[in-house]
Amino acid sequence: MKLADRLRAALQEGHERDIGLIASDTRDPRILGDLALAPAAVLVAITDRPEPGLILTERSAALRKHAGQVAFPGGRVDDTDADEIAGALREAHEEIGLPPSAVEVIGITDRYHTFTGFDIVPVLGVIPPDLPLIPHVDEVADWFEVPLAFALDPANRVQKSIEFQGSERHYYEIMWQGRRIWGITAAILINLSRRLGHDHAAT
Repeated sequence: MKLADRLRAALQEGHERDIGLIASDTRDPRILGDLALAPAAVLVAITDRPEPGLILTERSAALRKHAGQVAFPGGRVDDTDADEIAGALREAHEEIGLPPSAVEVIGITDRYHTFTGFDIVPVLGVIPPDLPLIPHVDEVADWFEVPLAFALDPANRVQKSIEFQGSERHYYEIMWQGRRIWGITAAILINLSRRLGHDHAAT
């Protein structure tokens, strides 16, 4: 069975399980409250290799928000986008030159709400390996590929906490070859890990 079919079957099975998920980057209901969340989407692009990889970006240091952080390609869903999938594919094309036609979309995974006001939909897709991706210098400083098995392995993540705006925020961190994968990106990876059956821990 090819990678895309294996992932599609695992995701479908995973969505039938009742599992613990990280739904937001805050546990304090006062922070989200009645906040109107803007639609956003990210592309979880998995390379079709014998040992699949995962495409991540390093955001430009010149950006006003989340400068230098590791992230999935993605961003706000525009009014011109047909849906979240279209938004994720457009953003990935703009940020790293990934052609939408090269992505075999598997489906969407669990939404994630941020205290900054976004409703993020992760879009899972399979892409050919070794595409000549070119980062858009205004948004992306670099991109890299991390082994999918490493990114999803519970043994490679550490839970931490910080004090922020009067409440304690918990987050996860994954280190790979000097790259710090944390916050929203790590949470989405952990949710995906649980959906695909890599671990079943409750949050």
